[in-house]
Amino acid sequence: MLAPALTRRLFSLFFGLWLYGFSMAMMISAGLGLDPWDVFHQGVAERVSMSFGVITAITGVVVLLLWIPLRQRPGFGTIANVVVIAIAVDTSLAFLPDFDSMPVRIFILVAGILLNGLASVLYIGAGMGPGPRDGLMTGFVARTGWSVRLVRTTIEIVVLATGWLLGGTVGVGTVLYALGIGPTIQLLIKVLPHSMTVAVTGDGTEARKASTVGPVSESVAPAERASGDSGSPVALDESKARDSEPSNPSGVPTVI
Repeated sequence: MLAPALTRRLFSLFFGLWLYGFSMAMMISAGLGLDPWDVFHQGVAERVSMSFGVITAITGVVVLLLWIPLRQRPGFGTIANVVVIAIAVDTSLAFLPDFDSMPVRIFILVAGILLNGLASVLYIGAGMGPGPRDGLMTGFVARTGWSVRLVRTTIEIVVLATGWLLGGTVGVGTVLYALGIGPTIQLLIKVLPHSMTVAVTGDGTEARKASTVGPVSESVAPAERASGDSGSPVALDESKARDSEPSNPSGVPTVI
């Protein structure tokens, strides 16, 4: 029988990942702009006969392959990230209707961003291994010695530009997401129960005691997490952490 702490972490991980996929589908359905990685996913989906969720999963696998030369190791949450979000976003897109009214589209976009923030806190708080894109960023930081800010900004610009060239949706939602996701996550960290946010706030005591599934990261601020990704944070050394301001004004990166 699973320990209560581990059960909470597993629930937080899977519910958070599923909610993340649903929030992605809401933002896609609003049609007002996506975060950089989703712009890329949508752009690729416009060019090939595959669903958005399948493209998300394939991208996650390709990014994981890039971990090999970077000497990054996945955790349980890393694999769950690739599988659960892909299923969740395709399932959600299948039943979400088309929204024609602009006020409704704006409401769906804002609600999607808020749910995305909640999902981020839940799966990050589970502390069961970084998502593929998180690990890519921290791997480059460790191997190059560059700052988190420089590495993440470079990755986001390349991904966003590529997705836009492929036909992904860049718009007011892209800016609103960048400005809104940080404050949303910071607020939810404060109001949610401590047991759901230990890996986000930096108190890894409970997570360490329950660590029988995957690695748990300690003492990392939300600003040190990668854009557009899911999974738990990856701890960086103090010199890197001092350079970890986000590439957007929100204070917290865009997730999956």
